[in-house]
Amino acid sequence: MPVDAAVVDFDALYESTVDFAFRVLSRMGVGEADLDDALQDVFLVAHRRLGSLRPGVRPSSWVAGIAVKVAHDYRRRAARKPGEALDPLSNTLETRDGQPERSAMVSEGVRAVNQFLTTLSPVLLEVFVLAELEQQSAPEIAEALAVPVNTVYSRVRLARGHFERFVEQLTGGGA
Repeated sequence: MPVDAAVVDFDALYESTVDFAFRVLSRMGVGEADLDDALQDVFLVAHRRLGSLRPGVRPSSWVAGIAVKVAHDYRRRAARKPGEALDPLSNTLETRDGQPERSAMVSEGVRAVNQFLTTLSPVLLEVFVLAELEQQSAPEIAEALAVPVNTVYSRVRLARGHFERFVEQLTGGGA
């Protein structure tokens, strides 16, 4: 049963989910040059479909579903443009503890995760980003992607297996 759009405060929805939507888009391979446009697209769709937000559905799950679809569209468009690759995640995470070694390790970790994300199929990328990087629960992911919960568990298990093999290759088998 749809929620009356007048009951849902779009401004509050936006404020509570904008950072989350931005992270999902960037982690799902939307290029840095397209992130602002993609984020705007997410919230244009959310505003237009506000009345379809069902009671009991977490707004972040609902917005995640929209962001995943928008990211998919942007990745597909980017793939059609010859010579243009997807932008990697930013390598500029910094530690604030004054330890340059730690900062270098964090940057290397971000680069490795970004490299791993580019190896995943779109369906595994979606669940890995939402489950592992955004810490969404399987029911939340199922709601966002409109798939059964058991499908989410299966895909997360497959994505984790890919990640374990990736780490083994990266570290020479000594993880």
